[in-house]
Amino acid sequence: MVELETRELEYFIAVADELHFGRAAVRLSIAQPALSKAIRRTEARLGVPLFVRSSRHVELTPAGKALQEHGRHALNAVSAAVRNARRAGDAEAHLRLVLKPGGDGGLLSAMLAEYSCQPDARRVDILFSGPADRTDFLRDARADVGLLYAPFDDLDGLAHETLHVEDRVVIVPSGHRLAGRASVRMSDLEGETLPPWKGVPGGEGTGPEVSDVVQLLQMIRVGRMIGVLPRSLVEPVAADLVCVPVTDAPPSRLVLAWNARDRRPLVASFVAAALASRGHEAGPGPGAPGSDAVRLVAEGVR
Repeated sequence: MVELETRELEYFIAVADELHFGRAAVRLSIAQPALSKAIRRTEARLGVPLFVRSSRHVELTPAGKALQEHGRHALNAVSAAVRNARRAGDAEAHLRLVLKPGGDGGLLSAMLAEYSCQPDARRVDILFSGPADRTDFLRDARADVGLLYAPFDDLDGLAHETLHVEDRVVIVPSGHRLAGRASVRMSDLEGETLPPWKGVPGGEGTGPEVSDVVQLLQMIRVGRMIGVLPRSLVEPVAADLVCVPVTDAPPSRLVLAWNARDRRPLVASFVAAALASRGHEAGPGPGAPGSDAVRLVAEGVR
């Protein structure tokens, strides 16, 4: 039995995020007394207090923290279900492709050209993401397919096919001590300043935070740091910068990914076109579904 309605959960999440009934009421466009009454009704229905209230502040109880974490996932799942249902019934729906700026490895034009030749081709909307949220676009149905980089992006729950494998390079100013080297190893980078990436947890960089490749390259130019990236993200290389291969860095794979549960013909057609546009067969990486992925997408809708 469902004990909470979606609207009640939305009210609770707003108060939990703001920890202030007035601000939450403004966010929800409702009156504060009505919001307070709704929260009390939710607490009564669940049989546990969700907030500790005083005249000065509002804080979550342990029960409130648990509901905030799982309730947010539930609301996201409901939103994704609604979007998927609407798109499944829309014969004119566009296909949405998410990638980070410059993150197509030079393959996007060929993919779009190949897809345009498909008899069921739709218009493709290009969505640009931040440095680390492309997988979120796919998991919550804001995008249908995405271009991701492995092993940097989390591919859990996503079907994916490798489109391109490339080496990683260290980018340094032309006058840097490593600029004249034919190649380097990761140990050669010890003592150098590397960037933490905005939105990417667990980064070990000690330099200023960057949110995209453009910012990184600018910081390298002024001597604040160096960077290690897949080669395609920095080509063509500017005259004042040098790219040196890092021989012992794991290779980077550009992959086309989609939600593993999404077996619509819309997605299957684009995946098939992307694979055909490669011009050669690239073996799937560890954990990838291989070429059977396209067959499975198609069979799911027959």
